[in-house]
Amino acid sequence: MRSGLATFPALAALALSACTGPTPARPLPAAPAQAAAPASRPPPDRRALNRAALELGLPLHWAADANGNGEVDPEELDVVWGLGPARDRWVANGALTPAFAEAWARVSQRAASPSRPSGPDAPRQEALAREASQSQYVVVASDLRGSSNEDRALVDHLVDAAAVIERLYARQHGTLGMPARIPPDDGLSRLVFYVNQGPWCSAPATEKDPACTALDPRPPRLYGLYPDDLQAKPFCADLQKAPNAKALTDPFTVVARDAKGALTAVPFHVQWKEDMAGVASHLRAAAAAVKSPEEKPLATYLSAAAKAFLDGSWFEADEAWARMNAENSRWYVRVGPDEVYHEPCNLKAGFHLTLASIDRTSLAWQKRLEPVKAEMERAIAAMAGKPYQARKVTFHLPDFIEIVLNAGDDRSPRGATIGQSLPNFGPVANGGRGRTVAMTNLYQDPESREVSRQRAEAVFCPDVMADYSDERDPVVMGTVLHEAAHNLGPSHQYAVKGRTAEQIFGGPMASMLEELKAQTSALWLTDWLLARGVVDQPLARKAHVSDLAWTFGQIAQGMYDSEGKMKTYPALAAIQVGALLQAGVMAWRADRTAANGKDPGCISIDMERLPAAVEALERRVLGVKARGDVAEAGKLKADYVDAAGPFEAIRRIIAERYNRWPVATFMYSVRT
Repeated sequence: MRSGLATFPALAALALSACTGPTPARPLPAAPAQAAAPASRPPPDRRALNRAALELGLPLHWAADANGNGEVDPEELDVVWGLGPARDRWVANGALTPAFAEAWARVSQRAASPSRPSGPDAPRQEALAREASQSQYVVVASDLRGSSNEDRALVDHLVDAAAVIERLYARQHGTLGMPARIPPDDGLSRLVFYVNQGPWCSAPATEKDPACTALDPRPPRLYGLYPDDLQAKPFCADLQKAPNAKALTDPFTVVARDAKGALTAVPFHVQWKEDMAGVASHLRAAAAAVKSPEEKPLATYLSAAAKAFLDGSWFEADEAWARMNAENSRWYVRVGPDEVYHEPCNLKAGFHLTLASIDRTSLAWQKRLEPVKAEMERAIAAMAGKPYQARKVTFHLPDFIEIVLNAGDDRSPRGATIGQSLPNFGPVANGGRGRTVAMTNLYQDPESREVSRQRAEAVFCPDVMADYSDERDPVVMGTVLHEAAHNLGPSHQYAVKGRTAEQIFGGPMASMLEELKAQTSALWLTDWLLARGVVDQPLARKAHVSDLAWTFGQIAQGMYDSEGKMKTYPALAAIQVGALLQAGVMAWRADRTAANGKDPGCISIDMERLPAAVEALERRVLGVKARGDVAEAGKLKADYVDAAGPFEAIRRIIAERYNRWPVATFMYSVRT
């Protein structure tokens, strides 16, 4: 999924509570010298000010008080993309504008004396405040002013394309135009709507609260991918049974009604012709901006993607995209419809745009894994069993990328994707020629790392925390193996007796099983690589603890959303933890204190027995996918996702402890 041009600027993830300014590629003119604040004057609370700005619906983020003068200076201001007016509203000719001064005065007042809501709207505002309190807002700031004219023009055009991608994603979710109904002075509603890309709340404590809505009254959740009347009752299974099921379940179509009222499939580029053409125009401009011969693969992909937005030739665009890698382009760009998790049937591909730079340290991991990836496929095929047979795998091993901007389906309300394998459909996917990536600049800010450690310490026993690490290699290793595993074994469009996983299991269950396969394979492959000397034991143990700590964060989100749909990652996490508890390699130790020295009871891991238990689960999961075993898939869900008794009790403890801290919500700021 991303040479002889100018060096890329540093791309830093900046937490509101612990921000440092982005580092440009070349020195910028220094801000005018200003006297330091008097010693008696307390330093400004940037965290409180930044939080207040967001709660007022303002895109203003004070990155750092670089000169120590206690005031926002133009070079210290980041502007959150997509939340409100762009940078030229707040900074002009190198100076802060009167509009900024007026807005910042309101920010300062709110930060100094927050007021409780009152009146008839108070319950809704209080619910929105609880929703917002469950997020730790993190701004990923990218400063490209020191880059080449070519790079800056490319990014400008892709940022313009991202704005239209957001419109298309809103069309898919039936939310286009809704923000216009939010009163101008209701900043908290604007913030929640922006973060969730809709009026409905998403955080664990508020997603099922009827008072938590950015629009009053709360609208029904009707997706723009299906007729409104069809969504009045469960309908996903009916699409699979329709005479024209193949067309209706095509990932690149909208289900509509024809003149006679019958269900029909309309391609995205026909249904939303104007916006599709808008994206195509920006992509063509981005391709034209690429002049360097070394970046020809990127220009070729951008042109192919532009064509796909006009005529639906997504698979042709995939071919051009798959020819890019970490050695022939310094950029990672993916734009189009891909993942299906965003909608109730898990059938329709969601529009997104990922813009990132290549982190070339991924080449070291690729050199480690390239010689053994065919052997990995054979080993996984043997565990999957018949009728699956090992195949020749030609996928690219993961590239490491540093995110500049996420839009549409990539812009998650809580957390962020840290690894991805694409495409999901078509010849490139089925031929094992897709690309996989690991995002390396997310969750690397000091506060995110500290929160991750505190959460783990609240659940794990002290001996487990001895193997905990927030160094990059143990954290990234699980992501690399998870994404590689999407290309191994029964995956993508693998069919049993001519039926795909979506047709056999239904969309939500098929999605969960594929992610469960990838994540369990990541655990299993860690020890497989250890046995072959590809990684050493300290790294393997740290990677295991990191991967299991990840499951706790997913479990804390709850198993089902407010519409009753099973959540993909929490469900797979519950299956993994439940199976390992049942096998006795993870255990709840009521007689011990957690590693934080405070919480009674903690989870221990028997590292010596862990590989065998992981292998047993891996065989079970792979077998379910290989055979299309609906009964066994249902048993996994019943035993661990919907389980009552001790497993559920332990899940509740994990959720209570992990949810003491807010989850990172990533926002983006791009300066060119």
